[in-house]
Amino acid sequence: MPLSLLRAGRRPAVLLPDTVEIAGRAVPLRLNRHPLAKRLTLRLKDGGIAVTAPPRASSASVLDFVERHRGWIAARLDRAAPTLVVEPGAVLPFRGGELTLVHRPDRRGTAFQEIDGASHLVVGGGLEHFSRRVADALKRAARSDLQAAVDRHAATVGLKPKALALKDTTSRWGSCTADRRLAFSWRIVMAPPAVLDYLAAHEVAHFRQMNHGADFWALCRELCPGTPAGRAWLKANGASLHAIDFGAK
Repeated sequence: MPLSLLRAGRRPAVLLPDTVEIAGRAVPLRLNRHPLAKRLTLRLKDGGIAVTAPPRASSASVLDFVERHRGWIAARLDRAAPTLVVEPGAVLPFRGGELTLVHRPDRRGTAFQEIDGASHLVVGGGLEHFSRRVADALKRAARSDLQAAVDRHAATVGLKPKALALKDTTSRWGSCTADRRLAFSWRIVMAPPAVLDYLAAHEVAHFRQMNHGADFWALCRELCPGTPAGRAWLKANGASLHAIDFGAK
């Protein structure tokens, strides 16, 4: 901190970002300083956060205000977002492309197929089990893709994972414990493969660095040069994957 600021007892100014991360998405942030405003207020407008503030409110106080209302914002964004329902004929994102869901009640099992050059998931059995069977098929694909990526990055750092679990949480895409137990959101299989690879590299990097400091990010980029692009994709598109409705979990 500059000596002049220390002497004056002032803190460096905080710059207000153009976006804030809410539930895995980069949400635009707009500030309106109104001469008659007595307190901070916020509302959602055009898919972003609009904050009205008194003229002398600091950027730091605005960011703190947004942080304290993070849960409220996330809930309203989810409510406003169009929901893709898993049902016959729906087209899901999958491994960077599209996956058309097909129901064949006369068949047994679930299978990925190429039909007329496009990827399909053909689901047999009763309609009441359709969404669960789609989710099960995606989980199997996610485990296969994640295990391959984790094994590759783990070999680079010279340490093996103790376990790999799949979950369906909206709070985080992946996690790693101190004893190298990994957990991932299986919905990552709907993202492009490069994004899944970044996520695997991110968690494996925690084998060596249980933090998010400079050394951690350097190792993450060493494992996955596409780290910046992967992070950006999840911030911009992660919420849309969480919004896909698979019914009861």
